[in-house]
Amino acid sequence: MASFAVSGARLGVVRPGGGGAARSGAERRSGVDLPSVLFRRKDSFSRTVLSCAGAPGKVLVPGGGSDDLLSSTEPAVDTPVESEELQAPDEADLVVEETTSSSAAKTSSTVEVEEKPEPSAAIEGTGETVTDGVAVKAKAPLVEEKPRVVPPPGDGQRIYQIDPMLEGFRNHLDYRYSEYKRMRAAIDQHEGGLDAFSRGYEKLGFTRTAEGITYREWAPGAHSAALVGDFNNWNPNADAMTRNEYGVWEIFLPNNADGSPAIPHGSRVKIRMDTPSGVKDSIPAWIKFAVQAPGEIPYNGIYYDPPEEEKYVFKHPQPKRPKSLRIYESHVGMSSPEPKINTYVNFRDEVLPRIKRLGYNAVQIMAIQEHSYYASFGYHVTNFFAPSSRFGTPEDLKSLIDKAHELGLLVLMDIVHSHSSNNTLDGLNGFDGTDTHYFHGGPRGHHWMWDSRLFNYGSWEVLRYLLSNARWWLEEYKFDGFRFDGVTSMVYTHHGLQVAFTGNYGEYFGFATDVDAVVYLMLVNDLIHGLYPEAVSIGEDVSGMPTFCIPIQDGGVGFDYRLHMAVPDKWIELLKQSDEYWKMGDIVHTLTNRRWLEKCVTYAESHDQALVGDKTIAFWLMDKDMYDFMALDRPSTPRIDRGIALHKMIRLVTMGLGGEGYLNFMGNEFGHPEWIDFPRGPQSLPNGSVIPGNNYSFDKCRRRFDLGDADYLRYRGMQEFDQAMQHLEEKYEFMTAEHSYVSRKHEEDKMIIFERGDLVFVFNFHWSNSYFDYRVGCFKPGKYKIVLDSDDGLFGGFSRLDHDAEYFTADWPHDNRPCSFSVYAPSRTAVVYALAEDE
Repeated sequence: MASFAVSGARLGVVRPGGGGAARSGAERRSGVDLPSVLFRRKDSFSRTVLSCAGAPGKVLVPGGGSDDLLSSTEPAVDTPVESEELQAPDEADLVVEETTSSSAAKTSSTVEVEEKPEPSAAIEGTGETVTDGVAVKAKAPLVEEKPRVVPPPGDGQRIYQIDPMLEGFRNHLDYRYSEYKRMRAAIDQHEGGLDAFSRGYEKLGFTRTAEGITYREWAPGAHSAALVGDFNNWNPNADAMTRNEYGVWEIFLPNNADGSPAIPHGSRVKIRMDTPSGVKDSIPAWIKFAVQAPGEIPYNGIYYDPPEEEKYVFKHPQPKRPKSLRIYESHVGMSSPEPKINTYVNFRDEVLPRIKRLGYNAVQIMAIQEHSYYASFGYHVTNFFAPSSRFGTPEDLKSLIDKAHELGLLVLMDIVHSHSSNNTLDGLNGFDGTDTHYFHGGPRGHHWMWDSRLFNYGSWEVLRYLLSNARWWLEEYKFDGFRFDGVTSMVYTHHGLQVAFTGNYGEYFGFATDVDAVVYLMLVNDLIHGLYPEAVSIGEDVSGMPTFCIPIQDGGVGFDYRLHMAVPDKWIELLKQSDEYWKMGDIVHTLTNRRWLEKCVTYAESHDQALVGDKTIAFWLMDKDMYDFMALDRPSTPRIDRGIALHKMIRLVTMGLGGEGYLNFMGNEFGHPEWIDFPRGPQSLPNGSVIPGNNYSFDKCRRRFDLGDADYLRYRGMQEFDQAMQHLEEKYEFMTAEHSYVSRKHEEDKMIIFERGDLVFVFNFHWSNSYFDYRVGCFKPGKYKIVLDSDDGLFGGFSRLDHDAEYFTADWPHDNRPCSFSVYAPSRTAVVYALAEDE
């Protein structure tokens, strides 16, 4: 049997199986805020049903064993009336400010909907006991586990107490909550609850018992199906599958005579289907591993079921959720200083200790779900249950996560449920030969900018697939939570494209809102927080939707944190102009403009800004001077001095004021001098022009950690400052301190002074003015000392401050503070003071 290497692993193969790729674009719906699936009214004599995308004329029947099949009809709906804007009061000196706009009138919206039926289960008569879908024996838990239960829905009314301005949108929000409760009730009734519903991988895909292997696939559009692979020499007549009335294809392969499994571990497998679009070979939708053979373009599904002795056994308990999150965002493939695709093992051994040493308490890993196009940064997923084979095996990933847990680091996964790759042979697109299998049909099912497919969140089986997917990564790989990508695209029919969110509540709760998607997010957050109470849920939402981070039982969407995406946008806006024109009040407003009781993860720059064609903060500040003047044995330049000083200040003020969590993309902590350019060839455009490639080079698809570590380069000082900043937060926990107060935003002096917990932050953004005996107001009297100084020589500064100096307060009210003390505030310097007894 031939074999091929996959990032350190060797898996048996015989010969290639089909594959291919394709890509395209999309649009958004407008209209009523109702799930897109069709319903039939329930009466006393018939079951209620939910139609299944991709199965015209057939619906999935609730309950076990019934063969009732009913067609669906659409309910009558009165569409809601759009509301006018509402305005929250502005408290300029408070750190937490509301993001709403002015208005005047209340609205009246009514939605009358026929009674909604309960959906059905797709799989019946499958009561055999299986493991996690690939294993025969369950691993013993490290500690005794308590029963995990998803709590029942609340009344969803507290949001109106938290934000009375939501009253004007009660019809929409109450309807949203009623849809969530209806889906929860249907799942409880027909699936046994979210716990059981989210274990789809124990029924669908490959499951193994003591007797043999069962393979099931939901493909209602297919006319026939057969399992093919190395194990049967790709013979489509050898293992034909049978279809039940709900579109689920199934085959059971008994063990061989010697007791070995019919499909050896590592075998390539695909499902061959005769579909409305023709005969095609597809990778199973629930595949747990997929690889790309050398010299081939399409991926192959791998039957992944290693013997017990080869399975990784977790040794370390998962850490408790920290009070404040300090996240190091990472991409395994580009995490080596060498121009290559790095591995899980190398990341485990080389990068995780660095992250711990730098003072971060969580690592967020991108590009975990398999994606056939490397340059998509992992955002065009082809195989949702499979960890990317480019970096190693599933066992390698497990060992990485276990090592992180040993170091006390949370591991967050950058999960993509907002869209899917357009690929038709190694992805979900057109899986059963129809346009509407997992996705919306027509333009609504295509994202025109991302060139990808959009899920139909109103489909019962799509809910099963995505909820089970989230559960799989938490259960099988012990991830500690997720950063959900592209949530704005999910929850609005316009995807947030070419839309400027002004804070008008009608922008969040109107015709453009996709209630199906919002209900899915509520369900997945229910699942995460109910079954994994310590897990973290972060949503990437640029719109700032109110209630996004309010608990579900109170009427919110249920995320723990929202990414504060306005902050990096503001810094890029400011960096395009000289800092002489920066407005201190504008900076403070952007950093503090977040909703009460809704936590944010803030960041100064995103991974997108590190990509070729854009600029990181360091590059905006220092540009080409970074190539010639970062060695300490050479004279600096005014541009370098300015850039290093502002780089540190921008990061500290962002962390100090911006949210309850902080995120940094790897390498940005020391001002990485190179952008990210994935290996690529020339691209031909429809108009005949050609975009040149980079000859598939990995030279810019890596992180030069050696530059940050070199004690002869100025990058070292920037890295040392970032490390000191993280450790300061670890000690004082200022990001989650209840006490927050901005006492000074002085435009002429270019000064920002604020308190966070027991710390006093003093920023002098002036390019030339240093201030002696500058009065700083504070809340607590006593003796203060410097605990962080961006001008420290260790951090590449000029050492203009005496760190042994003591600052005693006087009963001298200043800037609305009861006492104050005087400091020396050098130009372009940030200094943090703490009460001496708190050291």
